[in-house]
Amino acid sequence: MIRELQVQGVFQENTYFLIDQHTLSGFLIDPGAQPDLIADVISHNGWTIERILLTHGHFDHMGAASLLSRELNAPIFIHHADARYMSDPRLNLSANSPRPFVVEHYDELNDDQEITLAANPHFHLKVIHTPGHTPGSVTYYSAEENAAFVGDLLYQHGPGLTDFPGGNRLQLERSIIDKILTLPPDTILLSGHSSPITVARQRSLLL
Repeated sequence: MIRELQVQGVFQENTYFLIDQHTLSGFLIDPGAQPDLIADVISHNGWTIERILLTHGHFDHMGAASLLSRELNAPIFIHHADARYMSDPRLNLSANSPRPFVVEHYDELNDDQEITLAANPHFHLKVIHTPGHTPGSVTYYSAEENAAFVGDLLYQHGPGLTDFPGGNRLQLERSIIDKILTLPPDTILLSGHSSPITVARQRSLLL
């Protein structure tokens, strides 16, 4: 079960919940802002969040992560290539915001890693390293839910941005072509700042 929640910080951003309907346990993906709102949604639905997963290291995707990690007793995970973004406001783009932002406690992910639920080992996500927006940008792919959480790798209208520190246009294009557009055509792509779109539709717009 996937649920989307739009949160508003400096930017509006899509936060996602991926929940196992049998155990009501699951993952929280990219909690960008409004930790109280996110916590209320979790509590209202009776969900247990086992892990907080970040698609990349920009502050608008992790602004609520530290507070929620403590409140929910759920560790934060990010790809190892974006680990330095967690402690560097210049890299995570919060240096010029009202509150420069750092995350002190987190665990690192690797490419092709399988993330499973303790409550249900058959419920899992695959980590696909999709660099370009940042060096450690990842896509979380759920074959069971037929969905991929792509962060800012791409949007409904086209490729993501690469004009931030660590961005690389060639890497981003290769990530999209080689790792996203090769997913099953009916896979739903869920991004950080636009509406869902299928792989088939995205392919028709880009190629």
